[in-house]
Amino acid sequence: MTTAREQLLAFLPDPDRAYDQKPADLAPVQLQALQELFDLRRTQIPLLAKRAEDAGLDRIRTFADAVPLLFAHTVYKSYPNSFVEQNRWDRMLQWLQTLSVSKVTDVDVTGVANVDDWLERLWSAGHAVLATSGSSGKCSFLNHTMQDRAKKTEHFKYSVGWPYIESSPTHELFWLGPGFGRNSAVEAFLSNAENWGKPGAVHSLSQPLKISDVSRNAAMRKRMADGSATPDEIAAFDAEQASRAAESRDDFYRLVEALLAKRHQPIYVTGMWAQHMAIIARARELGIKDGEFHPKTIVGAGGGIKGLALPPDYKEQVARFYGNVIRPVSYGMTELALLMPRCEAERYHIPPGLIALPLDEPGERLLTAADGPDGVVTARFGFVDLIYEGRWSGLITGDKIQMDLKDKCPCGRHGHTILDTITRFAQTGQDDHIGCAGTIDAYIRGAVAA
Repeated sequence: MTTAREQLLAFLPDPDRAYDQKPADLAPVQLQALQELFDLRRTQIPLLAKRAEDAGLDRIRTFADAVPLLFAHTVYKSYPNSFVEQNRWDRMLQWLQTLSVSKVTDVDVTGVANVDDWLERLWSAGHAVLATSGSSGKCSFLNHTMQDRAKKTEHFKYSVGWPYIESSPTHELFWLGPGFGRNSAVEAFLSNAENWGKPGAVHSLSQPLKISDVSRNAAMRKRMADGSATPDEIAAFDAEQASRAAESRDDFYRLVEALLAKRHQPIYVTGMWAQHMAIIARARELGIKDGEFHPKTIVGAGGGIKGLALPPDYKEQVARFYGNVIRPVSYGMTELALLMPRCEAERYHIPPGLIALPLDEPGERLLTAADGPDGVVTARFGFVDLIYEGRWSGLITGDKIQMDLKDKCPCGRHGHTILDTITRFAQTGQDDHIGCAGTIDAYIRGAVAA
């Protein structure tokens, strides 16, 4: 018999149907799917069972019932720093086990030298653990299964490009970032390369993304800011950064010049806003004007700009440079498999397998249409992603969104939508105060110490 969860995920290959569903039709199926997933995961993840017990929850009768079961996004970096600093990779496995469905504590960590080695051991054992960038000095680690990866790639096949173009592996593809690393951005590149890239014509930066380097650099900058780094350490750090910057610059310009040479044919280009601005600067040096790209070129641009000196009209400059090309946009994050593509009305549409839960700022109450003008609420984004098998996929994020809880989008399709106004409740380096975070962290500390 087909489960409710399977019914919702079955929409994946048909985005026109998936992104045009009446909320009232989806709600009973989504509630049933939530109950199915909750019943399964609480037998596999004691932390979830503890949350349910403390909340007195046995059944999910309304979407509000799911709120106490959501984990704070900070839980995925709740391990003690000492585990990494002291190379206690066995204890890191013990911590990861508290958040994982399958057993990870039997992974061999003999001889592991750093976090990148640790991740590779996990991947070799079938645990597709992804890390966040660690820009605050500490990475989050999220467990996936190989099935999760395959499902995510399938979803990307049908959703990236919607509603403007269907995927086909016919484009020369340029990813303006590292092509290897256990990070969600690299994973997205690999999925898009499979779905869009012409065989033998997929390009990325040659240097891998090493989580240990990113975290070490962030930690050093923190020490420099608080005055605990010595002058010799700072000098050595600066010299190393200058050397790496020169290598990265040469690597980037090699990729950019290959991209610009292909501009008259359909290519797929995706990267951060600052990288696109760097492409424009190099194009100007080469005498390349605005609008010289093939109209079937696909351009993806996004990412944060905090700390970057970009001009106020950077988005308009990028648009003028590429000209009349295809520009699909999606809303997603490391913790999500199911993307939310943006429609012609510049609203993000939510797939049926992603149960979106708009919450108050502390992440404790589900908001309703009555909480905002004309049914549009300003909320903290919470969700349950029904794809994942590797972990409990209910999460309270740090994202501040505006969600339209009316039945129809201005584009004419049915469904709740998210406006293109997404920001963060806390900036880099600031604490994000989520009501359940301290309680969940205490559960994990107790489990790891046991």
